[in-house]
Amino acid sequence: MSIIEKAASRIDQQRQNAAATPAAVIVADPQEPITPDAGYVPLRSAEHAAAPATPAVAATPTATTTEATSAASGRYSTRRIELDLARMRELGMVTAAGGRTNLLEEFRIIKRPLLKRAFIERGPKDNPGNLIMVTSSLPGEGKTYSAINLAMSIAMELDHTVLLVDADVARPSVLRTLGLPAQRGLMDILLDDKLDLADVMLRTNVDTLSILPAGTSTPRATELLASSTMTAMVHELAHRYPDRVIIFDSPPLMLTSESRVLASHMGQIIVVVEAQTTTQHAVKEALQQLEGMANVNLLYNKTRDIPGIEETYDYHYG
Repeated sequence: MSIIEKAASRIDQQRQNAAATPAAVIVADPQEPITPDAGYVPLRSAEHAAAPATPAVAATPTATTTEATSAASGRYSTRRIELDLARMRELGMVTAAGGRTNLLEEFRIIKRPLLKRAFIERGPKDNPGNLIMVTSSLPGEGKTYSAINLAMSIAMELDHTVLLVDADVARPSVLRTLGLPAQRGLMDILLDDKLDLADVMLRTNVDTLSILPAGTSTPRATELLASSTMTAMVHELAHRYPDRVIIFDSPPLMLTSESRVLASHMGQIIVVVEAQTTTQHAVKEALQQLEGMANVNLLYNKTRDIPGIEETYDYHYG
């Protein structure tokens, strides 16, 4: 049975379970490996999801930015943001100060196989395992929410640091979800060879978490992501610090070519599937975009509107 057939079968089973027990919590099960099959056909089309999986953050910023500049050069020497962790907790996100919740426990289970594979010895032609892309078939399935939660969960580790990269350059949402305005970032580095990562990277009040914004929008995004400059930058990100995990919030697979180019750099890929909303057709078409990619993971995102029931996830990997 191929990964597409397994994914479709698993989604059917999850929907049946959800219908039978609407308040049940799905626990991650990383024991059933899925391996992508060869011979995928090119993507054609799919309908858009109707609405985001998580509510938008209020317009009032929930974090602040402080900057220090060099008078001599005019370049940014230090940039730091203060995440409003209480507000993040209210929005249903993972935080260290949020106590022991179902969401926190599920992301602890989800991150464990990712971390295990992030630093194992790999072949000379293999992409670094600590480069992890979070994507989805269509907009609104909760990929940014999942990427932020995964980053926050890994940031709680004692032996790892995390860099969260907003690579959805057509529709950046990491800073917006965190209540921050758009800032220079990934695209600016690729467009301006005078810029360094330190000029655009944001440190946070979570000591082990940094953020690289998407930066300035450009119609050349696909070509820039496929460039040798991007390859060199990704290599530097992966190897500069031996304990760092880099998480990329990617555009949806069905809508842009950027996500498929970005996937070519990654060592691990997570495809978020929204419960009871994403069609089998959309999942099949999305997985067809990942032909030849190793370590493709499925994250089943169950959003519930029942008070007191948090988002839950079912995780399978290959």
